[in-house]
Amino acid sequence: MFSRIPSTLLASAALLAAAAAPIAASAQAASEQVRIRGTIVRVDAKTLVVQDRGGEVVSLARPADMQLSEVYRIKLADIKKGSFIGTAAMPQADGSQKALEVVVFPEAARGTGEGHRPWDLLPQSTMTNATVADLAAAPKSVKGGQQLRLTYKGGEKTVIVPPDVPVVTFRPGTEALLVPGAKVLVNAQEKNGTPTALRVTAGRNGFAPPM
Repeated sequence: MFSRIPSTLLASAALLAAAAAPIAASAQAASEQVRIRGTIVRVDAKTLVVQDRGGEVVSLARPADMQLSEVYRIKLADIKKGSFIGTAAMPQADGSQKALEVVVFPEAARGTGEGHRPWDLLPQSTMTNATVADLAAAPKSVKGGQQLRLTYKGGEKTVIVPPDVPVVTFRPGTEALLVPGAKVLVNAQEKNGTPTALRVTAGRNGFAPPM
């Protein structure tokens, strides 16, 4: 019924691609992906239909090799020195980053997407995937939070994590997650002219992936 990726998402992907390291135009077109955050409307063995956060309904092909993960809450205290994390954040005037969410990667996923880059959770937001080199109490202005020094190849960032920011991790998902009403983050790509779901991250019992 609906078979196109929303134009707003395509524009967002184009902006992200422009900010990334230059690559050949043909390779960029072949590898371009978008992120769709929303709610499952309908799902079957071959199709995933999602209403995105802007209200548009998107129909995606569901290939047999589509990856499925469950995202779930953990505690701020579960962020340890040496943890490999990903954090969407907002740049601050003092050069630090204020976390919007934190993902603690399982050890098997250490190194995934390492680095610092623009992100599309909110306007001007960033994503840093890096190792926690040091942690301390956040400044008094963020009572109860954590201050993280993150290091990655070629750089480091200081991230302030407020106590109310969602901290999550993930594990392999099951079909039980893919039900109407489930909140999802879908990585999608057009393949042979058809918008296709490559990877789905889903929450259980109404929990929305915060990334």
